[in-house]
Amino acid sequence: MKLLLPFLLIFNMSINDLNQTTTRSIVLGGGCFWCVEAVFEGVVGVEIVESGYSGGVIKNPSYKEVSRSLTQHAEVCKITYNNKLISLENILEIFYLSHDPTTLNRQGNDIGKHYRSIILYDNLKEKETIENFTKKMNEEIFDNKIVTEIKKFTTFYKAEEYHQDYFKNNQSQPYCKFVISPKVSKARKELSKYY
Repeated sequence: MKLLLPFLLIFNMSINDLNQTTTRSIVLGGGCFWCVEAVFEGVVGVEIVESGYSGGVIKNPSYKEVSRSLTQHAEVCKITYNNKLISLENILEIFYLSHDPTTLNRQGNDIGKHYRSIILYDNLKEKETIENFTKKMNEEIFDNKIVTEIKKFTTFYKAEEYHQDYFKNNQSQPYCKFVISPKVSKARKELSKYY
């Protein structure tokens, strides 16, 4: 403990700070997971973004099953972040302002329940934060039209490997050029404080 004290003083930290968890995760779906992943990669404080499936009824769903709406899962991203660098509210702000949370089961030309807007909470404190922030966004920005599903998290199934870092690895692909790239550019411009 004596050896830690000079370190803590230099970084203006307390023993309690060392004991607090700094890494948290949240599972979000805002249409195609390629888009959500691309928006959150590069956000300061976000450590890992993984594309996958959640919110459905079968175990280990495949992309083919999910995209045919056979599983009730949504395309989602599990976002692991350092809560000392970015708060859950900041993550939610990026989420809400980088997709359209007022369209049911679709984002633009991507149509189907697997493209729904969804937030999966882990505990009651997180649920309360999400509901309060959603209410604020709904009243102040979205004219009470938000249809985002807020649901208890159960399981995250990581998507097939070719879905991971899709935008980074496929920038010349038409969907990346004409859908994802403009979305990422807009997010980075309008939410530049987070990048």
